[in-house]
Amino acid sequence: MVGTIRDTIKQGSKYRPVRAIPAGSYRKVGGPSRILTGIPARMNFASVAADSRYCAIDQDPFGALRSWNDSVHYCDWNGILCSHRHLNRVVKLGLRSQGLVGSLSPHIGNLSFLKSLIFQNNSFHGPIPQEIGRLFRLRNISLSNNSFHGEVPTNFSQCSNLEILNLIDNNLTGNIPAELGSLWKLTLLGLSINKISGTIPPFLGNLSSLTILSLGRCALHGEIPKEIAQLQGLVLFSISENNIAGEVPSSIYNISTLSSFEIFYNQLRGSIPPDIGLTLPNLKLLFLAENKFTGPLPISLSNASKLQ
Repeated sequence: MVGTIRDTIKQGSKYRPVRAIPAGSYRKVGGPSRILTGIPARMNFASVAADSRYCAIDQDPFGALRSWNDSVHYCDWNGILCSHRHLNRVVKLGLRSQGLVGSLSPHIGNLSFLKSLIFQNNSFHGPIPQEIGRLFRLRNISLSNNSFHGEVPTNFSQCSNLEILNLIDNNLTGNIPAELGSLWKLTLLGLSINKISGTIPPFLGNLSSLTILSLGRCALHGEIPKEIAQLQGLVLFSISENNIAGEVPSSIYNISTLSSFEIFYNQLRGSIPPDIGLTLPNLKLLFLAENKFTGPLPISLSNASKLQ
């Protein structure tokens, strides 16, 4: 399962693509700035005027938008998936790893049937529009490995069906919004490799569906809230490279589903429980280095047969 997890959040890893694109190496689309969609209302893409903009694309180096023209029905455009149940309604907008440079417009909030918004591993910049919060059908927001800045929109809380919120590897600031505490269907929360500050909020422990909680390489401080131990389905827990202090709550070592436990480069103290190899039988990845732990490495880890 760890392989699958790592594939899911890989866009937030250190293997970030080079941002600079040499002059002349990309194709300008429709002049200096191609609109990712300005779709007439008659096409039922969304009930908006023909000049509406969902994204402003400045660079399209691989021709990802080559099919985006009037000769092809928009449901057949690259990156677009339309509903079979609701005629011609767009349910997925996905352009992953296309080298696109541009920004998201507030008008994207008009795509009322959208379930998946996937732009990870591109070079989008600017703020993440608050208007995305209108899209109550959204299940997947994957915007990792871009250059978005500003704060995590608080009204993501209105996306009550959201299962994946992957914002890893951007330039986001501010705290983890308390409003995210209402996203009880969330299975993946990825905020690693940002400039997010503050403490790890206890409300995360109420998101009982979480299997992946990735908060590494931010600017977090404080202690690990004991409420995290309530996540009894948690598979990946990463808070590495922050300034987290105190002791790891002992109850966290009882989350038997944990496969990847990454807490290195913090100010954590105390000792590692002697029975960790028994209480975490599914452990594959364990990163504890560069903390203030004392005592020996538990012998019981020899029983963790899946440990890599």
